[in-house]
Amino acid sequence: MTNNWMRRQRLLGYLFIGPSMLGVLLFFLIPAAYSFGLMFTNYKFMSPNVEFVGLDNIIRLLKDEMFYLSLKNTFYFLLAVPVSIVLGFLAAVVLNQKIYLKKLLRGLYFMPYITSGVAVAFVWMLLFHPTQGPINGLLRSIGIDDPPGWLSTTTSSMVAIDIIWIWFMLGYNMIIYLAALQEVSPELLEAAKMDGARPGQILRKIIWPLVSPTTFLLLITGLIMTIKTFGIIQAVTQGGPGNSTTILSLYVYQNAFRYYDMGYASTISWALFILILLITLAQWVGQKRWVHY
Repeated sequence: MTNNWMRRQRLLGYLFIGPSMLGVLLFFLIPAAYSFGLMFTNYKFMSPNVEFVGLDNIIRLLKDEMFYLSLKNTFYFLLAVPVSIVLGFLAAVVLNQKIYLKKLLRGLYFMPYITSGVAVAFVWMLLFHPTQGPINGLLRSIGIDDPPGWLSTTTSSMVAIDIIWIWFMLGYNMIIYLAALQEVSPELLEAAKMDGARPGQILRKIIWPLVSPTTFLLLITGLIMTIKTFGIIQAVTQGGPGNSTTILSLYVYQNAFRYYDMGYASTISWALFILILLITLAQWVGQKRWVHY
């Protein structure tokens, strides 16, 4: 009787996870295996002629200067993640206090994250306009005669993209930190105050270590999400000017759907997967030293 009941429960469990597992198989595992196979071919989109080229695409990748430029741009883009995490933490600490319009401010900070990425892109394009934009207008009003060109120059475009991404992710990081701060014991903070700890010491020595698991979660998910980001950059700059904002995910798109070179695009996508894997493994190893459970 017990064995029959266990079998029914196991079958019921399989029925519940079946649709999700089917989705993973159809939309993740099979496309990944297909992409891995394309990496060793010269397949062009809609072309009937497909030839096995062995390691030619990998050799081409290692010699591709555009690949190394997009890799460098990707690392510059990743710098936005720790900045947005720190700012999100500070915003959460402030909004966790008893301040006026606290709930409204939380909603306003979170609003960008649930806003359409295309809408966000067009708003920031207007804000960063080199001559008519309000940001440069403000800089000129305080005495900066030659403000940055932002999205219009190769030297400042990646900085502008980082600013957009920091602003976009800040609200999400803040909300997650707010949830973590609810679990910090008020008695522990009161004891620290009674022992003479200053607010800055409480923040660094008590609150920050206690929310370190949340920091690790935001860091690992934020880096993965940022590496795969495509829509905002495509809408704002399309990788320009002069490929200064072309990151790896955008380079995959360009090769696949602009040049229809599916074999080479698959090679770049697997290089992107390896980069994500290495970053994730490095974080899992490093978190043992600074994450406190």
